[in-house]
Amino acid sequence: MFLILTCAIATRALFLLVSLAGVWRVTWVKGDHIFWLLTLLFAPLLLEMVVTLKRRKGQDYKWFSPPIFLFLISIIPSIWILELHYQQDKAGDPQCKKLDSWENVKRVITLNETTGDNLTYQNYLEALCSNEWILALHQILLVLLIVGKWLLPLGGGVTRDELSQLLLIFVGTAADILEFTSETLSDVKENSPQLVYIILAVWTWSMLQFPLHLAVVNSKSDSSDDREAREVSLLTKHSTDIWGIVEALFIQDGPFLTVRLTVMTYFDVFHQMLVFFAIKNFLVVILNVYRLSVHRE
Repeated sequence: MFLILTCAIATRALFLLVSLAGVWRVTWVKGDHIFWLLTLLFAPLLLEMVVTLKRRKGQDYKWFSPPIFLFLISIIPSIWILELHYQQDKAGDPQCKKLDSWENVKRVITLNETTGDNLTYQNYLEALCSNEWILALHQILLVLLIVGKWLLPLGGGVTRDELSQLLLIFVGTAADILEFTSETLSDVKENSPQLVYIILAVWTWSMLQFPLHLAVVNSKSDSSDDREAREVSLLTKHSTDIWGIVEALFIQDGPFLTVRLTVMTYFDVFHQMLVFFAIKNFLVVILNVYRLSVHRE
């Protein structure tokens, strides 16, 4: 019991810490302390922790993970603000520090002792390029969603085998989402602010996969009656497979394909990687439609 409570509290503490880092960065970039009000979004996660620890002894739910959902609510607004600010002022920090080499990373870690200035870690964190900060938040968010789900106590009825499958799905999903945001946002032209909103909206929509566990957790009837088992509906029998298809068509690959086609046609952006990933999304959509037709037979 002590280990379960420790994991439940530690995971939510990590969620809050990363969200706080995002709010701090927003406040510094915008130069306005009013953005500290974003920390009010942490309140639902804190309330959920108290309720879960008291009523469920720290255990998560079977089909849905409230802490992961509330973590997304607490950090996504900060990422939106940082992305929009960066897209509006890409040339605003030409002297910023990039983490594109080991030498630059070592300078951040060792505080660049050769300068002789009394610098702090905060100075160096503030000096990092906006794009480096945003990319780091995206990466940490996705990694923490996977690790956090692993650390959270299992919900009732969820087996370790189902959890392992879910985590593997999360890894593939996270890689696709990170590639979508980093590659597609890099294609945004200065005169296309509406495209930034479209990409961020689709990215936010795709993140809703992480609190849901329907793609893995099986819906098994508790009744042992053979007649009821034979009369089980198609939807119940293939519920997990159908949910996986729905995710691909309407939450991830379908919207990603739509955005990429829009970028190529309406916004006149064209390069090899964009075409490749558009073809990849198209193949996933077509294969899932075929898979759905197979289940109907």
